[in-house]
Amino acid sequence: MGMKEEVEKLKEQEAKARAGESPQAIEKQHKEGKLTARERLAKFYDEGTFVELNAFAQHQCHDFGMDKRRPYGDGVVTGYGKVNGRTVYAYAQDFTVLGGTVGHTHAMKIVNLMRIAQEAHAPVVGLVDSGGARIQEGTGTYSLIFAENIDASGVVPQISVIMGNCAGGGVYSPALTDFIFMVEGTSQMFITGPEVIKQVTGEEITMQDLGGARPQSRISGVCDFVVRSDEDCLEQVKRLLSFLPSSYKDAPPVVKTADAFDRSEESLLEIVPDDPRQVFDMRQIIKKVLDNGDFLEAKANFAKNIVTGFGRLEGHTVGIIANQPMVAAGCLDCDASDKAARFYQTCDCFNIPIITLVDVPGYMPGSKEEHKGIIRHGAKMLYTYREATVPKIACIIRKAYGGAQVAMGVKAMGADLILGWPTAEVAVMGAEGATNILYRKDIAEAADKEATKGRLIEEYRSTFNTPYYAASRQLIDIIIDPRQTRPQLIKALELLRNKREERPKKKHGNIPL
Repeated sequence: MGMKEEVEKLKEQEAKARAGESPQAIEKQHKEGKLTARERLAKFYDEGTFVELNAFAQHQCHDFGMDKRRPYGDGVVTGYGKVNGRTVYAYAQDFTVLGGTVGHTHAMKIVNLMRIAQEAHAPVVGLVDSGGARIQEGTGTYSLIFAENIDASGVVPQISVIMGNCAGGGVYSPALTDFIFMVEGTSQMFITGPEVIKQVTGEEITMQDLGGARPQSRISGVCDFVVRSDEDCLEQVKRLLSFLPSSYKDAPPVVKTADAFDRSEESLLEIVPDDPRQVFDMRQIIKKVLDNGDFLEAKANFAKNIVTGFGRLEGHTVGIIANQPMVAAGCLDCDASDKAARFYQTCDCFNIPIITLVDVPGYMPGSKEEHKGIIRHGAKMLYTYREATVPKIACIIRKAYGGAQVAMGVKAMGADLILGWPTAEVAVMGAEGATNILYRKDIAEAADKEATKGRLIEEYRSTFNTPYYAASRQLIDIIIDPRQTRPQLIKALELLRNKREERPKKKHGNIPL
């Protein structure tokens, strides 16, 4: 057989690999509102740039009739290409081929891809749509992927995109990655499915109520981003990638912006209410400060008392962690602490400066949070903030009280620069609480207790709960005009652009997990 004939044979085999197992399986996938693996990759990558790897790989299982079903690819498409001009590696599990089940060959294709990505210093995106472990091949397949997820952690960004089923042991691969996307109505994640739950506990629950995008993004906090369709999901993954570097050795991409670096924002004077007990939406401040108001919020529906996400200042990526006074007065609880600690660590992994916007009255009081472990969970924020070596800037908008203030960034914990609005209060507690403790005897002995208490509260507030008192003790570096928040943050980032911080040599610390 000559070369031309061999090339024709190659084309035939490539077409066979692309075709999948059956047109019926593809039609069923479409009826469920899902794209196929190859359609997803085609929409994800810049046109004509995707290069497939191991397209002709086949499983080596010959038991249980598997010798008669050995499709090319073994239920997963792997490869690399360009996403908005940058190299990205990806795998897409193909539910139309062997139900996307994971056997040894399937797993090794993913592992090989991830190893190459780490060597090439490029992100890895996993499009997950699988029937789980392939029973005919026994156990041990997923552990190969878990091990590689752990080795790649902090080396290159890892993004998991749940676009169908992800169950049993398979859920731990996404859980070991940096971000998880889910598609509303068509994706689900759970360790134990509804049928087993019913048999063991008697509880009846649907797959979506158990592990759909809503419970996993609102209750468990497993999911970072929820989207409406496969197409929208892939666009949002691209958007996230635009904020991230290709690896820990790189800085995040710099994006040209028409938003002036010295823009003064007049409306910031009107956002914070005069009454310190009234709430405001911290997202308004975030969006008015960032380039073009562009803010990609992570875990938006989980632990809403704290806001985390990515934006840009003068084209440079920043990570924003901000208290949200509209929810639980911005108090830190167990879930908020976990959410913020995870985000601190993610930013530090990938050279993204951390900016905290502070309005925090304290940790959430009460037996419920104490018994959930607020001590342990709150300590995670302290640990990850201190451990981070990227530029760290805090801007105190209003309240910064007690231990919660420390978790949001203070000088002793490694904050490089602390800005304060004229409304900033840095204290152990609010003026009323402090007065009740410090002047208990004076109030008790006063003829008019309420008038005396009111006078003492006001005296305490005007003397101690001011940014000037905090600045006199170097707890605030610069008191700023709120309108100048954006240019002040940009100047601070420029100052810290070449920051390099070395930590003491050790094997690793012991985070209070």
